[in-house]
Amino acid sequence: MPTLLIIHHTPSPHCQTMFEAVLSGATAPEIEDVRVVRRAALAATAGDVLEADGYLLGTPANLGYMSGALKHFFDQVYYPCLDTTRGRPFGYYVHGGSDVTGAVRGIESVTKGLGWRRAVDAVTVTGEPGKAAVERCWELGAALAAGLMD
Repeated sequence: MPTLLIIHHTPSPHCQTMFEAVLSGATAPEIEDVRVVRRAALAATAGDVLEADGYLLGTPANLGYMSGALKHFFDQVYYPCLDTTRGRPFGYYVHGGSDVTGAVRGIESVTKGLGWRRAVDAVTVTGEPGKAAVERCWELGAALAAGLMD
């Protein structure tokens, strides 16, 4: 059974709303035979990454960059996973107070280095996530999980 690994840093209510929508989409009833594993960015390991078939990343934009927790995750898994995970699909969501540009650039740079393939458009939100943003998060989770179905 394929596995979707959701790696997230969820320090705020807005990030929590986005995370819950992503998780709801990934575990929707129409998604069959896909195991969804969620890990906080500070707890995720190279073993988690190696065992997964696709990845969904979530982070706030902090001081113009991805959260330190997600950066720490990438620092821990980059070399142990570099050759084995090339070509695997991923997606991500980012929440920021006013700007997410640096966080998006950082995620795109690291995942390009890993050789991961962005399978769906990112969801980026500044300010409070409204209904449309929450729906896009749900679709992000559903699309990544559906892409892993056998």
